[in-house]
Amino acid sequence: MKREPILVIMAAGLGSRYGGLKQMAPITLEKEILLDFALYDAIRAGFKRVIFVIKKEIEEDFKKLIEGNSDKYIDVQYAYQELSHVPEDFVFPEGRIKPWGTSHAVLSACRLIDANFCVINSDDFYGPAAFETAYNYLVELEDKEEKEYGMVGYLVEKTLSDKGSVTRGVCEVDENGYLLHINERKNIKRMGEDIVYSKDGMEPFTKISEGTTVSMNFWLFEESFKDELLRMFEDFLKDDLKKDPLNAEWLLPDTIERLLTEKKVKIKVMESKDKWEGMTYKEDLDHVRNAMGSLKKKGLYPKKLWG
Repeated sequence: MKREPILVIMAAGLGSRYGGLKQMAPITLEKEILLDFALYDAIRAGFKRVIFVIKKEIEEDFKKLIEGNSDKYIDVQYAYQELSHVPEDFVFPEGRIKPWGTSHAVLSACRLIDANFCVINSDDFYGPAAFETAYNYLVELEDKEEKEYGMVGYLVEKTLSDKGSVTRGVCEVDENGYLLHINERKNIKRMGEDIVYSKDGMEPFTKISEGTTVSMNFWLFEESFKDELLRMFEDFLKDDLKKDPLNAEWLLPDTIERLLTEKKVKIKVMESKDKWEGMTYKEDLDHVRNAMGSLKKKGLYPKKLWG
């Protein structure tokens, strides 16, 4: 019997540029949050179980948004990402308060994961096609003999904010649609007719061609990815953390790039034609509200998602 794919949603992060818990900001008159649209799309695509990765300090407020709403239609579990979730013999860098990163968020959910799974951010609108693609791909993975992961990618020009620069995982994809490399690029923005990035937001700027695929942390994994995370977290704590003890983060794109370098897995890139929506900055809120309201008016979503 094939196992049902699991949806893992990373919702523990505080939006520093946004200025607060952006994943909890209401964006509709019905008090729905952006996460509700992802859940609605996931449920109609076939997902029957979701694991939310949150922090203990937001647990009560977060559960108020879920209970009596989306949890009527999908089985809900919670995992907790805490700075203290490290090996027993680990010595904390003095003054460290920053979370360990998105790879650690997924690792925090591993004890609950017992099937192939999809990982997404809580504060992004991906569009319904992405979840249909993800669900079908994860089901098909059950029959594959060779280890393979997947990613739903977006065109860089469909992932920009009018309110400031963004960070994206810029992808290099081969002729067969498999990921060759992923490189995090910061300070991506439009400059005239061009899309550019730079190391620190200042010159020199490097151009990114329109049509370039970028990652929005929409990953599709076999259950075996849990073993890779356990192995790499120990390496991160022993090696990478020494370079910047207070700020170094263990990010999913870095984990993926290492697996590619080690030639341990193939990663199929499936491109979404939908436009991404999200809240990088507080000023993005009105735009997102208008965008979701427009989709409802077009009949793509009901007036009340959880009616």
